[in-house]
Amino acid sequence: STSDLIDGIHPTANGYDKMAAAWYAALQSVPGSIGQPGGTPSPSPSPSASPSPSPSASPSSGGAGCSATYAIAGQWDGGFQATVTVTAGSSAISSWSVGWQFGNGQTVTQSWNTEISTGGAQVTARNVGYNGALGAGASTQFGFLGTWNGANGVPTLTCTAG
Repeated sequence: STSDLIDGIHPTANGYDKMAAAWYAALQSVPGSIGQPGGTPSPSPSPSASPSPSPSASPSSGGAGCSATYAIAGQWDGGFQATVTVTAGSSAISSWSVGWQFGNGQTVTQSWNTEISTGGAQVTARNVGYNGALGAGASTQFGFLGTWNGANGVPTLTCTAG
């Protein structure tokens, strides 16, 4: 609805959440897709026509029942897109949170499939209603756009399951 548009054209955070929920439900109905073992992930499109990709990844240092991997999906002057994959351990989980600290002045400007909170360089991402429950070994992804200056390093993640 128009209440989900920030300027009459572009979605608000709530509008993006609604779109993500619709796409997530549709993709879950495809065998072997997201959240189901056996699927092959597809690369995410970049928000820029010609970013300079920097495909580095960093697994989490551990946590109770889940792990997380960070990858820079695309990068351009002053901005970047990152994807984080959260994977349940050997037991099913009902919720997750991923934390990290940026070291080079990076900031999150927009996110999808997660609720992000920040305090200085510290970032915490928590599941939203439709992607918190994961079966043993199952994965979900969230992503965000951010800004950077200097170097756009890959942070070390911690994942905590509930």
